[in-house]
Amino acid sequence: MALKCGIVGLPNVGKSTLFNCLSNAKAQSANFPFCTIEPNVGVITVPDDRLNKLVDMCNPRSVVPATVEIVDIAGLVKGASKGEGLGNKFLANIRETDAILHVLRCFDDDNITHVDGSVDPVRDKEIIDYELQIKDLETVDARIAKTQKQAQTGGDKQAKMQYEVLRQYKEALEKGLPARTVTFETVDEQRFAKELFLLTNKPVMYVCNVDDSSAVDGNKYVDAVRDAVKDEDARILIVAARTESEIAELDTYEERQEFLQEMGLDESGVSRLIRAAYALLDLQTYFTAGEDEVRAWTFMRGSKAPRCAGIIHTDFEKGFIRAEVIKYDDYVALGGEKGARDAGKLSSEGKEYVVQDGDIMHFLFNV
Repeated sequence: MALKCGIVGLPNVGKSTLFNCLSNAKAQSANFPFCTIEPNVGVITVPDDRLNKLVDMCNPRSVVPATVEIVDIAGLVKGASKGEGLGNKFLANIRETDAILHVLRCFDDDNITHVDGSVDPVRDKEIIDYELQIKDLETVDARIAKTQKQAQTGGDKQAKMQYEVLRQYKEALEKGLPARTVTFETVDEQRFAKELFLLTNKPVMYVCNVDDSSAVDGNKYVDAVRDAVKDEDARILIVAARTESEIAELDTYEERQEFLQEMGLDESGVSRLIRAAYALLDLQTYFTAGEDEVRAWTFMRGSKAPRCAGIIHTDFEKGFIRAEVIKYDDYVALGGEKGARDAGKLSSEGKEYVVQDGDIMHFLFNV
């Protein structure tokens, strides 16, 4: 399963600079280059030292890392929900993504004009929030019009459940709150809520684009963003995008690490961003490893073995018998599968086994 993140923000906040950092992401994972699908869409690998270690141990003929698809969505302007600027295309592009990376300008630079005349990341955030919320409110109102009468006059329990979900969303949106602040207890409610595909229900990470001196601890603008989003189910990441793009262009790993250390960072902001985006959707990785191929497979946290097997092929899930599992640390410490098997560290797990991040898996099935 591929993760698709949309980079959004007002014009001139650093979206394209951040996207260009990702386009040079080969600097972060030397063997797996970024590729461009369209001018504003690219696929980049998820940095994972465990995969590199498995490759060193197995020396496979093929290596397949986990990937993230990044979409650089055109800068939004006020009135996007009414079709202003590229509003309709902007909103359609967001709807197709799994998560939103909301870039906020948190630096001063007289040479870079701000679309609203001054640097105020909280105001910028609220502009985009408002446009997305208005579009979601239109969606909710349209659905309420279809279900309200049936829910209030008939005995349709399903319609009543849907109306209650819609009512709670409408109440939150009219207060200026994103849909993700509303939670539901029952599986039916949660399923219906997901089927609405509300824009403000998507996981969001606020990427504070700062200058070099603020790359570690942030600044007054970042502090203002932190305060503004403290009640949201959202994450904040600090990145000096322009400097990151310069780092990514350096020729050697040693040069890049030296540059990062001078900034007081252990790893690049790009790597941190990709890891954070991966975690934003509650995704984890299991591996298959051998002489033919070492591969990272993406799964939702809490998934059981048959469902994870189905990620490889639907037949694996349909005919699931059992899974042979080796913990990553055991695999490395004992020199691979044979050492782990001989040491009794290979376990045989059934349908109820909850796959753990880093598990090395081999599935047995019969169709």
